[in-house]
Amino acid sequence: MRILTVLGLAAAMALGSLTAASAADKPADAAAAKPADSDLPPFPADATVKQVTHVAGKTLNYTVTVGSLPVRDDKGRITAEVVFTAYVLDGPRNPNRPVTFAFNGGPGAASVYLNLGAIGPKRVQFGAQGDAPSDSAVLQDNPFTWLDFTDLVFIDPVGTGFSRSRVSLEESKKAFFGVDQDIAYLSRIVYDWLLKNGRMTSPKYITGESYGGFRGPRLTHYLQTELGVGINGVILVSPFFDGTSWSGGDFSPMPWAVTLPSMAAANYERQGKTLSPEQMAEVEQYVRTEFLTDFMAGRTNQAALERIIKRVTAYTGLDEAVVRQMGGRIDSRAYLRELYRREGRIGSWYDSNVTAWDPYPFAPSQRSGDPILDALIAPTTSAMVDFVTRIVGWKVEARYNALSDAVNNAWEDELPTIEAVSAFRKSLANDPKMKVLIVHGYDDLSCPYFASRIVIDQLPPMGNPGRVQLKVYPGGHMFYSRPDSGATMRRDVMALYGAG
Repeated sequence: MRILTVLGLAAAMALGSLTAASAADKPADAAAAKPADSDLPPFPADATVKQVTHVAGKTLNYTVTVGSLPVRDDKGRITAEVVFTAYVLDGPRNPNRPVTFAFNGGPGAASVYLNLGAIGPKRVQFGAQGDAPSDSAVLQDNPFTWLDFTDLVFIDPVGTGFSRSRVSLEESKKAFFGVDQDIAYLSRIVYDWLLKNGRMTSPKYITGESYGGFRGPRLTHYLQTELGVGINGVILVSPFFDGTSWSGGDFSPMPWAVTLPSMAAANYERQGKTLSPEQMAEVEQYVRTEFLTDFMAGRTNQAALERIIKRVTAYTGLDEAVVRQMGGRIDSRAYLRELYRREGRIGSWYDSNVTAWDPYPFAPSQRSGDPILDALIAPTTSAMVDFVTRIVGWKVEARYNALSDAVNNAWEDELPTIEAVSAFRKSLANDPKMKVLIVHGYDDLSCPYFASRIVIDQLPPMGNPGRVQLKVYPGGHMFYSRPDSGATMRRDVMALYGAG
């Protein structure tokens, strides 16, 4: 989900059971400065329940386990407890059956979106036009689940879901809320789950969405090199890869180049055109060539500026006067506001064709939350809390944080300073048998697909070029909310696992 501090929510989220301090409290506060151990009741023991789902004409009997794993410091003290939800197919143990570890992003997002939206055995609808906070939170069979070809373990980082720190806010920042420490403790959680469940020799996969896609390559490399755990495959869903390459503002064409194809895709979709690699080829070639050349010519080159304005107007569907005012450099937030201004609506950063009413249509800038995020928090939270506490029976008295502003605000690293491409390249070089599938929605402005295409195109040759693939589907950041895209992703992922 959210990418660092570039996206705010309409309501502040509490930071799990971090301390008695709220998200607005500062470390200097006496309540935030003291350890939280004595304030927290113990978590219940792991709980399990047998369930059934149906997919592709098959009946799957499986066991759900909800429980926690401790995080310890170098002195053995428990500093946090990480909650997981595991789905394991019933029947005789098959040593060749894979297990997949799933992470969402933010930082500050629980794994509920991949779990109950994309790949778990049950799902609740969210992420599409017309979805609302008051929609039913009753779970249904997920026709796009991966459970028939892999067991699934969904992990909630500290401060998300029910996972919690047992130390002060200041200690938590140092221990959990930064790129390096995040990867270190979450890698250990993967290792500990494998050890606890006797799955060290199973084929192992990692999937991550958004900032979870950033985590994917770094977790893989850390597990390979620090913990001795090889990863067979990685599936990155709408990943954020590299903030360093796309920063630069007016001086660099990259921030504008990587989002233009997604704006064009949304425009094509509004025109009723079918999105496909063939449909997108023209705009992709434009941003690789003429756009870059004309941009670098500078704003004083009037002919180059006019060419940019004409082409960007045609691709985005915005009024030419608006494009001219922006010099052909279309900020994604301004794009969302201008696109639907006459209708009094606002588009979503995650799929610009998903809209909501703008409560402040005459304000100079957007004063409301994101149409998709504001609609999905309630049904996903209600569904997950009911599932964990009532259906599975893991009885916990605590706030569930599907999206935590407190974690996001406490994070020490900013978007333009971090990248996962180095770990991506190193992990591929370390293991010539490892496969990677990167999947995106065409309409996503938060993590545009063209950024991943550029990353892949710059990879050095390392064996079979087909072992790193990019697939793009109609839809946005959560393209799997569209049935056709969810079904296509499932087929592509099955092929990666050799299950298709």
